[in-house]
Amino acid sequence: MPNLLAMSFEGELAPSFDLHCLQPGQPLPDGWGIGYYPAGEPCASVLKEPAPPRGSIRGELVRAWEHLESSLFVLHIRKATWGPNTDANTQPFVRSWGGRQWMLGHAGSLEARLDEEMDPRFEPVGATDTERVFCVLLGRIASRDWRSIADCDLAVLHEWLLELNALGSLDLVLCDGRHLLAYADRFGPQALHLAELLPPYSGAVLGDVDVSVDLARRGSKPRKGCVVASAPLLSEGTGPALAWRQLARGELVLLCEGAVVGDLLPSEALLAGVRPSGNLPPARDERRKIARKPPARLSVTHRTSYRYTGPVERSAHLFRLFPMHDRLQALEECDVTVSVEGRWHDFDDVFGNRARRVVLETPYRELTVVARSRVHALDADPLGFDLRHVRTSVPLVWMPWQRTMLDPYLHPPELPESQLAELHDYAMRFVARNDGDVAGTVLDLNDAIHREYAYAQGTTTLETDAFDVYARRRGVCQDFANLFICLARLMGIPARYVCGYVFTGPSAENTRQSEASHAWVQVYLPEVGWRGLDPTNGTVTSTDHVRVAVGRNYLDATPTSGTIYVGGGGETLEVDVRVDRIEG
Repeated sequence: MPNLLAMSFEGELAPSFDLHCLQPGQPLPDGWGIGYYPAGEPCASVLKEPAPPRGSIRGELVRAWEHLESSLFVLHIRKATWGPNTDANTQPFVRSWGGRQWMLGHAGSLEARLDEEMDPRFEPVGATDTERVFCVLLGRIASRDWRSIADCDLAVLHEWLLELNALGSLDLVLCDGRHLLAYADRFGPQALHLAELLPPYSGAVLGDVDVSVDLARRGSKPRKGCVVASAPLLSEGTGPALAWRQLARGELVLLCEGAVVGDLLPSEALLAGVRPSGNLPPARDERRKIARKPPARLSVTHRTSYRYTGPVERSAHLFRLFPMHDRLQALEECDVTVSVEGRWHDFDDVFGNRARRVVLETPYRELTVVARSRVHALDADPLGFDLRHVRTSVPLVWMPWQRTMLDPYLHPPELPESQLAELHDYAMRFVARNDGDVAGTVLDLNDAIHREYAYAQGTTTLETDAFDVYARRRGVCQDFANLFICLARLMGIPARYVCGYVFTGPSAENTRQSEASHAWVQVYLPEVGWRGLDPTNGTVTSTDHVRVAVGRNYLDATPTSGTIYVGGGGETLEVDVRVDRIEG
């Protein structure tokens, strides 16, 4: 029986809670309560019932009421240890501080009374150990003028919970209308479990013999979320199977907008080598810990072969096969050969890419283009910049001339208004989860696409748009780059498409290997410049990536393109790319 259940979602849902424990034949609990934050406001609403009767009207209300809508929920089913069965002793408890209402749920029981002197602003009205813990925590938080969980020093808060835990079992959740904090008891035998719910899914019903939660019954769109429970819930019907992991003893996890943004373990667990397990995202601070790499020299061979059923008598081609040369990437050598003789000239296109125009007037049935390059990759510390003196929160503010130069990279693709509105809502969840910080937002987005979208060749085409990728949660590198660019531009962050190569040797971080050219994204950060992110591999581009061409989209940066004027017929295309490190 999960007597404590808490959920954090990326956007609002209107779930249906079916309390089986109130039905005939089930042992009645001593009370139950559901707390949530309507309309995303910091004001909590709680529906609770001490000593509920069978067939409870309130129990039917939480199953059928369509206004039970929020991104945060806390459900507690009480088994009384301290105090009589009254409203004052029924969880979850709510208190006001810092212009918001805080909510707490506790599974377990203290073995000794908590006799710490209370802040007069937070005095218990009931007789439970849980409410005393709540008042002590809020008193300490208020004494430091922390007005939200985001303001709290998590390490200090963690120490307070470890200290209170010495008085008895303390599986606990605390939320402030935006963040949800979960703390797992340090001693056991109780435990908290954590699972991540990822779209797409057509139905999502989680439950056991005591409670069922239908996340999609009222037609809500599938949302990413994290579920915390004192016992794992099973998926029912067509609901997605959740991979639960038990939190380590004394572990503190912080959730926001359906994702993990903080994770702390007690010192003894770290000394014992305990690490959080499971396929959960890294905490927000962990994304910035990218080790500096030494510069690398890479050799690239890019072979493209076209075969036709009939002779091609005249054609024109455009090749963007020359790696870029700048302060972060030095081109040492590049040679492009074409198997058919023709006229050609090189030029720089409007995006600064070196391009070669080739006109072929000699008939051919097979055309092979080979580009051999050697590059010195110098972008060894991609996050080694200091933004303390620059405005780096969304929305970014640009000088008029900056806006003019960046304008091509700020327009999202042409899509129906309803689709752009949904994508904008999705994008702003990343902004909210990272408190508007631009670097944190784009790193979070990069990691989310890598983790939550399936790499599936053959499921998309060049015509697949960003909304299709978002809805189906699958695609290839080009699709993930297009989705990232669309979302970044909807946030007001300049983003451009990058075509190039990635080293995928046995020890490389980039495990999703492309046998052709690779695609990723660059975003423009004030007084930093263009910075690369590879959502396919979930990495920040460094010395494993070779940039060849950039543009607004794939068409601006495609490696090879052309037009057949006379002849041709059926076409067969083969592309082979090999990237190697040059040692020494």
